[in-house]
Amino acid sequence: MSEPTTTTLHHTGFDTAWWGSDLGSYRPCDATYQRYPLESLPPLDPARFVGTFDWLAAKGQPVPGEVAALEFLAHRLSEAGLSLPADFTTFYTHSGLLAALDEVSVTACWTDISDPLPCPFDPGARFVQFLRDQQDCLIWYLYLRPGKPAAVVVSPLMHNDEEEEPEFTPAELDTLRTHFHACADSFEEFAYRFWTENNLWGHARDRARSTPARGSCSSCGTSRTA
Repeated sequence: MSEPTTTTLHHTGFDTAWWGSDLGSYRPCDATYQRYPLESLPPLDPARFVGTFDWLAAKGQPVPGEVAALEFLAHRLSEAGLSLPADFTTFYTHSGLLAALDEVSVTACWTDISDPLPCPFDPGARFVQFLRDQQDCLIWYLYLRPGKPAAVVVSPLMHNDEEEEPEFTPAELDTLRTHFHACADSFEEFAYRFWTENNLWGHARDRARSTPARGSCSSCGTSRTA
């Protein structure tokens, strides 16, 4: 994975960044993923994201097993004074939505919702893992804090689910924090950008395949020489 250095501090206390893939001539990428400044991406209107996912598809019907699983997760979080964001619950409990990120991912990311995970940076906060790259190159988490809006953070680290967190020195915590980046102010905002970019990857690939290389014959693909 490739990493530029430009970042901006987010209200969560993490630097901001978007880890994305190659979009052809629109946005080159040096590896499977590259870290881009969040400010370099097209801005999104938060008012568009009201938890209905009408930009994606019809919600479909609630899936009883998924409803029960998220109800249990919500109960676990409530013990810490936290709650799941409504958009996350809607997405992962409805038949027309819950597989959308897995299906569109060009790097075979898949849904894997964890139990609440302790946060080494804030004892009152919790991470909830929800999406991971097939080779665990990147993991996406909800970041939940008491009385604060949920956000999505991404990291190349698989955060542990041990009840007792190892003790870190301040210097170790500072280093650990650099491996987490805030990438969206809400789950739906993340889902929109992830879904859109992965669709764009397919369009960019198809365009590259259909465009003859400069100096080649469009009918046979052979190069022309002077």
